[in-house]
Amino acid sequence: MFTRNRLAGFALAFATFGLDRAVKAWIAGPLALPEQGAIYLTSFFNLRWTQNLGVSLGLFSADSSEGKLALLAMTGLIALGVVIWMLREKALAELSGLAFVLGGAMGNIYDRWTRGYVIDYADLHFGEFRPFLIFNLADAAITLGVLILLARSLFSREKREPGSPSPTEI
Repeated sequence: MFTRNRLAGFALAFATFGLDRAVKAWIAGPLALPEQGAIYLTSFFNLRWTQNLGVSLGLFSADSSEGKLALLAMTGLIALGVVIWMLREKALAELSGLAFVLGGAMGNIYDRWTRGYVIDYADLHFGEFRPFLIFNLADAAITLGVLILLARSLFSREKREPGSPSPTEI
């Protein structure tokens, strides 16, 4: 059940979660970003404290305790689905993409469970143009994981041996 590739995938997920936790602890603690509000680093990237009550892109913002619980349950179910997928997957590339998704999801779920919101801080902008809303390392990991999975599904064609059934025939 736990092949070397799966163990590597779960290790990557926990490393992603750990790195997200460490960065958020530094942002909220020693860096004191909540008190400062923003730290200007470059002309295109700043650190800016944001409490995200929703999910990606601020969708489904939940102000009530019931809404927060519903978001927590929804993201928890998605993370469980990713775990099940990882337990069935064999290919390292797919497991890596899933690991980034799971690690990022765990980081944001932890925030939502302990704080009632997700800490966002990364503000990428070009003048007034912001290609993304303010995000965090967990969001970036989830995006990277999804991009890996999409690239693998679009560009990787497994070659079948002659006479073997196609996936639709199984």
